[in-house]
Amino acid sequence: MPAPAHLDPRLLRAFVTVAEELHFTRAAMRLYVAQQALSRDVRRLERELGSELFVRTTRQVALTPDGERLLPYARRALVAQDDLLAAAGQARPLLVDLNSPGLATGRRVLHRARELTPGHELMARYESGLTWAAGELTAGRLDASFGRFAGLPEALKAGLDQQPVRYEPMAVILPEGHRLAALDRVPLDALAGETVYAGAGNPRTPEWTDLARLLFEGRGIDVAPPAPLAVGEEESQRIMARTGHPVLAVVDFPPLPSMVLRPLVDPVPLSPVSLVWRKGMIHPALEGLRGAAAEIAAEEGWLRRPAKGWVSDRDLDVMSSP
Repeated sequence: MPAPAHLDPRLLRAFVTVAEELHFTRAAMRLYVAQQALSRDVRRLERELGSELFVRTTRQVALTPDGERLLPYARRALVAQDDLLAAAGQARPLLVDLNSPGLATGRRVLHRARELTPGHELMARYESGLTWAAGELTAGRLDASFGRFAGLPEALKAGLDQQPVRYEPMAVILPEGHRLAALDRVPLDALAGETVYAGAGNPRTPEWTDLARLLFEGRGIDVAPPAPLAVGEEESQRIMARTGHPVLAVVDFPPLPSMVLRPLVDPVPLSPVSLVWRKGMIHPALEGLRGAAAEIAAEEGWLRRPAKGWVSDRDLDVMSSP
């Protein structure tokens, strides 16, 4: 491709968004622009580069070979621009993934961070699972997330930094008529013989399924096979009711109709939660987010492990790092 003297970052952002969505209408909605304006920006970029970037048909949009080659460079250019603006005090919103709307740990940290950095915008996102969010972090489409860092593939961890936030006690969600639902707390051994759902088959949350396997090993508890991926509370409840399996969760998981949440004990299994962000990222609100996580962890004792708590060895190594 011939090299123009200057490329407008807006055009690069239009190209990258369409390349990620492979759909002009969805890309325009994501950028809050009219579809016609987005199409004009992409065509202008193609003219300036002297190359077609997309193959457009009435049914689909696909990247051309030139578009495939340009995409990683365009992403890096946009990340560099965002970091430059942040260093100059002109930061864009910090995009913080909370995994799921009902989970309390990340939400509490985000709310405190907004109090600590009133001059900056911190926007919540709900991407459901650290493994998937980690890819978005490295690509610059998210800025921070929460979850089990030790469960990430090494290739993803290499591009990320993390700060331990909490050992979160784990729980089990049970149908109201389940044999263990009458208990206030469920001993882990009482799940022997049960098949417990822990997200198997969900490509966004393999770190959670891995933690369940480590916890259940040698206890006679099976990890439930993959179920249809449910999106939203209503679908999740329907799938849970149909399978009848208990579901591994954390103590702050939001209530579901016709289900009961019971803490696990003897031992108390702990889900390690870290704040995770892209290595080298510069953003003034990131320090506020890290400070908020440290403050709440100290106030609430989030990083103190119960004497009879269970943590996997892999997670201990990560959570004890500075």
